[in-house]
Amino acid sequence: MNPETKRKLMGVSVATLCSALFKRGLRNQTIQDVRPLRPRGKNMVGPAFTLRYMPAREDRNPMSIFRDPRHPQRVAIETCPEGHVLVMDSRKDPRAASAGDILITRLMQRGGAGVVTDGGFRDAMNIAALDMPSYHNRPSSPTNLTLHEAIDINVPIGCGDVAVFPGDVVVGDDDSVIIIPADIADEIADEAVEMTAYEDFVIERVREGQSIIGLYPATDEKNLELFAEWRNANGR
Repeated sequence: MNPETKRKLMGVSVATLCSALFKRGLRNQTIQDVRPLRPRGKNMVGPAFTLRYMPAREDRNPMSIFRDPRHPQRVAIETCPEGHVLVMDSRKDPRAASAGDILITRLMQRGGAGVVTDGGFRDAMNIAALDMPSYHNRPSSPTNLTLHEAIDINVPIGCGDVAVFPGDVVVGDDDSVIIIPADIADEIADEAVEMTAYEDFVIERVREGQSIIGLYPATDEKNLELFAEWRNANGR
């Protein structure tokens, strides 16, 4: 992705990106019931590389299936491009794990920018300690084979009720994860940076005791003049 767009998205919140996308009519871009394994104080940003699970069937998913080097879960870990975020459609079902700490450690070592599942992780405490952003529904110890079969790599998926296409831009903060369509990522990043600057100005004014009326949103022209002065003084 555009390195400048990535830099901008590293400094804005998912909440602000929600507002920027809503202005364009995109209402359902935040992945539901997914949260970071631990707060990191910095964003996860990267293009989406996807893995889709389907309901498991006993005759297709014995433990021996992991010996197959073509197994989609293993192949996804070994082919996710550097700088990408692995996004997994686990059917919004955390009762069986999407992956464990060995696979996610391998993803990190290969340069993955992060991992997201609407299911769960086993060995979640170990994944949380890794130096790579990870998001899931909740910890889950059973292997994915008990409920989920990895079936497709880098295809359109649904993750937490959000459509995710390969190459969409994934942004995660300490609250949640949002999906930005790739073709508007540059302009969304620009708008979010502008929105963030104004919101930082507003926070300062509110902490000083100012009313939000006329300030948020900026319906009083005087506040826009003060904002321009604030930006100049703060290099924003």
